[in-house]
Amino acid sequence: MVSPRRFRYPRGPGFPVLTAAPQQDLQLQRRLQQDSIELAGKVVYLNPFLYWRRFDANTDRWLREPGQLPEDQLSPNRQRFYPELAWDLLSDEERAVKDGAVEMFLKSLELISTFNPELTSGQLLEVERKMAVTKKRAFERWVERSLRRRLQQQASERRRFDRERLLRDWGEWLALPVTRQALLPLSTLMVLAVSLGWWLGSQQFCRQQIVQPAVGAALEAPAPALPRP
Repeated sequence: MVSPRRFRYPRGPGFPVLTAAPQQDLQLQRRLQQDSIELAGKVVYLNPFLYWRRFDANTDRWLREPGQLPEDQLSPNRQRFYPELAWDLLSDEERAVKDGAVEMFLKSLELISTFNPELTSGQLLEVERKMAVTKKRAFERWVERSLRRRLQQQASERRRFDRERLLRDWGEWLALPVTRQALLPLSTLMVLAVSLGWWLGSQQFCRQQIVQPAVGAALEAPAPALPRP
């Protein structure tokens, strides 16, 4: 019986050793297989971001920002891409993510048909079926990140607006004549109080204290009484 510690995988022509580079190549191949489909001898990319070199700025913004398609275009296609879901039971957050994924499906199919005009309706149906299997979770993650970034941006803009409004309100309040008239006596009292405190502190610091020497204090102290015989 061979000990497990001494057992070694055979290394020969039929047993190649996988290094880091071939493993990365295998991962890349699997990812490309999920992001593409071969139809009539032509590779069609399912990932819409693989067409980004042919985008203009408006198309890129249209693809990356959820909420570009109206409700009447999303509602008929919900059961088309999510036939297993009961949309009435979803929370608002889940519904927003699923609607964003449906929007990504529709945008991707439109881009694929635009950049591959030779595809037939049957081939587009095959593209849609594979996308529904391989890209659904990827689209949902993309929409979740996009919505999270949007919420963070909105919160940041709201805080900045609140700060600007507060500073503007204070500036308008300080610019009122009544405010200046009310603040003038208060400012005068504060200046007088600070000046008085500084003067008292300087007088206390500069006052000389006379300390009696220890030798003189010992001489002036009364002599102890001697005991009587």
